[in-house]
Amino acid sequence: QVQLVESGGGLVQPGGSLRLSCAASGVIFSLYAMGWYRQAPGKQRELVATIIGGGSTNYADSVKGRFIIFRDNAKNTVYLQMDSLKPEDTAVYYCNAVACPTTVQNMCIMGYDYWGQGTQVTVSS
Repeated sequence: QVQLVESGGGLVQPGGSLRLSCAASGVIFSLYAMGWYRQAPGKQRELVATIIGGGSTNYADSVKGRFIIFRDNAKNTVYLQMDSLKPEDTAVYYCNAVACPTTVQNMCIMGYDYWGQGTQVTVSS
């Protein structure tokens, strides 16, 4: 019954900005982290950014300084603010949530994933 609903994708010119949203429609038990991945045609799915329960964030080197991940816990929503977009950012972006019933020193030792349906981001003139 848990569903991740993504929105905010679209067509943008190089140098432009988009903000992606991912809202969880149901309660995720033992939610540990949320993040964004992307996949371009012919390429493997790539981690873009993650945010852990305490607020720590991680970014792929290719997006550091341009993308920001943040969340609104009250709305159960995670966002990806994308600035200075480049054509190579073109991909389907997927929201991900990790449920982790058991952690050791705040590290997940075994978890399972929920995935959004994906939203297309196209950066082109």
